[in-house]
Amino acid sequence: MIAIALRNLRHRPGGFIATFVSAFLGACLLMAFASLMDTGDTESLTTTATVGGGWCLVIVAFAVTSTLSLSVRQRADQVALLRSAGATVPQLRRMIVGEAAAIALLASAAAVPVGYALGRVLLSLLKDTGQVDAAVGFQFGPIALGTGFGVTLLGAVAAAWATARRTAGKAGGRPERPRLRRIGAVVFLLAGANCSVLTATVMDGKGVDAMQTAGQAGIWAAIGLALLAPELLRLVTAVIGPAVRTLGGVAGQLAVTGVHARSRQLAAAVMPVLLFTGIATGTVYMQGIEDRAAEGQIQPEYARDIQTLNYVVVGMIALFVAVMLVNTLIAATARRRREFAQHRLAGATRGQLLAMVSLEVVLVTVTGVLGGSLASLFTIVPFGSARAGRLWPEASPWQYGIIVALAVILTAAATVQTTRRILRGPATAAIRA
Repeated sequence: MIAIALRNLRHRPGGFIATFVSAFLGACLLMAFASLMDTGDTESLTTTATVGGGWCLVIVAFAVTSTLSLSVRQRADQVALLRSAGATVPQLRRMIVGEAAAIALLASAAAVPVGYALGRVLLSLLKDTGQVDAAVGFQFGPIALGTGFGVTLLGAVAAAWATARRTAGKAGGRPERPRLRRIGAVVFLLAGANCSVLTATVMDGKGVDAMQTAGQAGIWAAIGLALLAPELLRLVTAVIGPAVRTLGGVAGQLAVTGVHARSRQLAAAVMPVLLFTGIATGTVYMQGIEDRAAEGQIQPEYARDIQTLNYVVVGMIALFVAVMLVNTLIAATARRRREFAQHRLAGATRGQLLAMVSLEVVLVTVTGVLGGSLASLFTIVPFGSARAGRLWPEASPWQYGIIVALAVILTAAATVQTTRRILRGPATAAIRA
């Protein structure tokens, strides 16, 4: 099975690109933040490394798991064929885990120069804001390399084992059980709610320190809601599906029917939209509330450290999730080549299929934006109460509008452009592929 895994990587690299990109970007971020620990042990360096690296670790693990699951699902036919040929479940697990380990090592190796460059950028930002002495020299050593390679490898192997267990069992005839996913979602949502309550009560009147729990609340809630992406997508489709059917005509009918039939697969596209919207909105508005509350007040010396850390972390995580969004959507859409060809042979035109995909994008984007907006409230409402004394503090809507617009543009561009490329050429060729 290990030999089959290596042969798959060599001869069928396209199916592993999404996982490689997620692992590569994750390793870059982890190495960049961990390099600050190699550089020195000052409070600013340690805080930035632990807080930023810790949240990157959570998001990266979630992203790698999501894209790896998508990659394995795309090869369900191969897994089923190997199962029918006599391969056992443990053998299939070893094959999938072996592929994931090889991808993680390759991605980590490729991430070293980028992680080095990002680490220098982080140190430069800390120097420019006066948080680190200008004479401190950048170091990229064993902590950065060990964190990047070790965490990426362990995360990929753990995700592969869980995915292989589920996929191999499904190929063996056992129905898929979403119970663990839903239990995980409840755990993350409870963690987010707990941090929200702590922010509004224990941290009330603690000033900038309330950010510690408020920021965690939104991230935990975003991950919890992302785990419920299939259920959220079905709910949104049930609510606005009739309008899509009516206004979209044939394309609307196909879109709603397709979403109902493929909610689990399309949920992989909802997750990054939800994470991007939730984390970016929560952090940007939290910092805006803090900036207004701090006007005319004497702030502790570390307040500027926290402000810089917030913007750096949210910027790097938002960029990572944005790339993950495009990466996941391209992989998920490319998988539908055969499906699109069948629609064309049944009489659907290229225009109708593009319209169908565009309406699916609407459903996916609305679900992700609504879920992300809800997750951001776990941060905004309690922090506004603790810091500004009101549940809904004064805030400009343009920042939220920009975040939503970015989510819409990225989702639409990745999906529609990939669909255009797939629809080129005769449908019969895609059916034979």
